[in-house]
Amino acid sequence: NFRKLAGCTLFITGASRGIGKAIALKAAKDGANIVIAAKTAEPHPTLPGTIYTAAAEIEAAGGKALPCIVNVREEQQIINAVEKAVKTFGGIDILVNNASAISLTGTLETETKKVNLMMDVNVRGTYLTSKTCLPYLRKSRNPHILNLSPPMNLNPMWFKNHCAYTISKYGMSMCVLGMAEEFRGEVAVNALWPKTAIHTAAMDMLGGSGIEKQCRKTDILADAAYCILTKPKSFTGNFIIDEVLLKEEGVKDFDVYAIAPGKSHLSPAGASQEEKRSGGSQGEGPGGAQADMEPAPTKPPSPVAETFRVIQGAVSVEHVRSTQGVFQFELSGDEGGTWYIDLKTEGGSAGFGKPPVTADVVMSMSSADFVKMFTGKLKPTLAFMSGKLRIKGNMALAIKLEKMLTQLNSKL
Repeated sequence: NFRKLAGCTLFITGASRGIGKAIALKAAKDGANIVIAAKTAEPHPTLPGTIYTAAAEIEAAGGKALPCIVNVREEQQIINAVEKAVKTFGGIDILVNNASAISLTGTLETETKKVNLMMDVNVRGTYLTSKTCLPYLRKSRNPHILNLSPPMNLNPMWFKNHCAYTISKYGMSMCVLGMAEEFRGEVAVNALWPKTAIHTAAMDMLGGSGIEKQCRKTDILADAAYCILTKPKSFTGNFIIDEVLLKEEGVKDFDVYAIAPGKSHLSPAGASQEEKRSGGSQGEGPGGAQADMEPAPTKPPSPVAETFRVIQGAVSVEHVRSTQGVFQFELSGDEGGTWYIDLKTEGGSAGFGKPPVTADVVMSMSSADFVKMFTGKLKPTLAFMSGKLRIKGNMALAIKLEKMLTQLNSKL
């Protein structure tokens, strides 16, 4: 990498261990400033690391560390840490809401204090930390909020065995939905979730002895987070699975992330139902339990969404330099709605909704024809001449887009 996060300030909750610390160390290698906002100031009897040992590792990796004792249930502690971060580093560029509480228990087995803990840490803590950081994030050149939370799937099977936990994690995801739209064009807000189980202290407690052989290292989430946090702020409102994103970024060898390389029996991020019943429960843990269980696996993306996902991963600086255009798509049919490809702003972007800046070209067509066009089954010129495609705006740019499609067809 090109030290893309050098000088940036990251405020990471639950960064004293696990996934939060892995993300911190990845950014520290660029020379970033890391605010370690976690609870563990004194060594925990069973969980490794404190905010001070994490700070030492971050400094050794090349970053600057600011350890802050923060229980995200306490609003004043969040406010104090944010103010200290701004005073120390001059601002905040990135917020990672990683701290979580987990109890994989049924409704009758979940004590009220555990329900309160999960709602307070996962939903309220994420909301309040985001709210406190946002005024400073809006002043940053390329601000991001990243929540460690799953894509939402309302299939009842993901609620029935641990209703309170699923509700609380979906609360974090709903923060992404709402804030991404509320601050579109100002602050990027996205969610990240693992495809497989991730080996953390929380996973050891939930899965028991030997579970690590079915897990990947926290490095995979750190690498995925880095990809997200170095994208332009127009990349927002996405629910990202680590492996899917890294494949789009060109990663081919995922064996390097496995605790036991060469093993093909990796557990999905949602443990088996037997493990969930016997795994017990865990509260927040000093510094926050990490996002290591998946109540909602990703549904296969729709053809239109998948097409835009691939385009986002394939767009290069050269495409932006040679095209210099913003394209808006008004699609009708089953996947109707507004989508865009921005080949003018910074590194380029693509996704759902209106583009971050005014479109140069607006194209209207059915979602089915859109997919055919972008996979080479329907030529844009033929679609236009036959009336399947309507174009408003700069026709020269529309032709440039057609040339780019020819280059990308092998990936689409």
